[in-house]
Amino acid sequence: MNILVLNSGSSSIKFQLFDMGAGERLLVKGLADKIGLEDSYLKSEGPDGAQNQRAATLPDHRAALQAIFEVLRSHGPTENVASDVGGVGHRVVHGGEKFGESVLIDDGVMGILRQLVELAPLHNPPSILGIEICREMLPGVPNVAVFDTALHQTMPPKAYLYGLPLDLYRQHGIRRYGFHGTSHAYVAKEAARHLGRPLEELKMITCHLGNGCSITAFERGRSIDTSMGFTPLEGLVMGTRSGDVDPAVPLFLVKDLGMSPDEVDDLLNKESGLKGLCGERDMRDIETRARQGGEAAQTAIAVFVYRVQKYIGAYTAALGGVDVIVFTAGIGENSAYIRGEVLRPFRYLGLRIDGAKNQEGQTVFSCPDSAVCVMTVRTNEELVIARDTCNLIPCKEDPTKRRTRSPAE
Repeated sequence: MNILVLNSGSSSIKFQLFDMGAGERLLVKGLADKIGLEDSYLKSEGPDGAQNQRAATLPDHRAALQAIFEVLRSHGPTENVASDVGGVGHRVVHGGEKFGESVLIDDGVMGILRQLVELAPLHNPPSILGIEICREMLPGVPNVAVFDTALHQTMPPKAYLYGLPLDLYRQHGIRRYGFHGTSHAYVAKEAARHLGRPLEELKMITCHLGNGCSITAFERGRSIDTSMGFTPLEGLVMGTRSGDVDPAVPLFLVKDLGMSPDEVDDLLNKESGLKGLCGERDMRDIETRARQGGEAAQTAIAVFVYRVQKYIGAYTAALGGVDVIVFTAGIGENSAYIRGEVLRPFRYLGLRIDGAKNQEGQTVFSCPDSAVCVMTVRTNEELVIARDTCNLIPCKEDPTKRRTRSPAE
């Protein structure tokens, strides 16, 4: 069965097509970008790695999806996309408290998704639009919503409540939700599989370090805390996001510096983090500048590393110890230097890393006698979405049967 995975943004749509009946083989992936702009384009990559990019007229998301379907026709067994695709999985950033797992989309679900727009006004509307267009253009093809927030619905109140009047939570849903759930779920399960141990037996901390960054603590296979909060702005220093700041800072920016709320929002989300500290958002460029003696780059790395260390330390305490620490995403998977710097102070836990294995990017790069196992696992959020979609849509042989799924999938 072919499963199409869509990640619809305000000006882009990422897509991947999987053949779930052939060892979860990726058939094609790509991106429709700069939707609504004159220089919009479409790029794709087949299973052989061959890439194609061309200018495309993409005035809106409907035109972008039509262009994507044209790409799918060239890679599918037939020219009928509706018959080639058995289901469409949509990444939806925010599911609030309504969704603790992925869900088959119907009119009722669509109504709830629209109600949740106020919790993610920038992220959820494009996802809803993508779902609406797919339901119209591919009639009869089931759609599934997979939520970034779902994994973290297992957090206890002590972890998700803010120190604010409780009515703000009860009436407006102001609480910590957490994000990157599909990534954390995937790498936690993969790490446990690699170690040959049940995830439920491990105290694990997963570090998703990319342009967006978050850390999650797993106990008994469930997320008990995570660094992002009401929005993806909370927590670690990121590519352009500030992470944790004193709540009085935005008030100061508005009252004393005369900035508007929209300007403050733009500052905290798009002009802060690593970019704000040193002018660069890409850790590869920052590491290069740091090696060349750039003080701002060195400071940015120190701030980034320290924030990660603080969260790992806090979650080690919350878990009462840690068995496994996992690094993933762009920085976590590719920067041996950052991994080594982050782990340096945790020798007190009996953690010892093998420098050569770390440099080589081996999956397990802790020493055999290390009290804590340290790993690098390449994330695959799209595959999680494809699996959840395949698990939830009715089987062709018997529409009343569905495959089971584990909580960590």
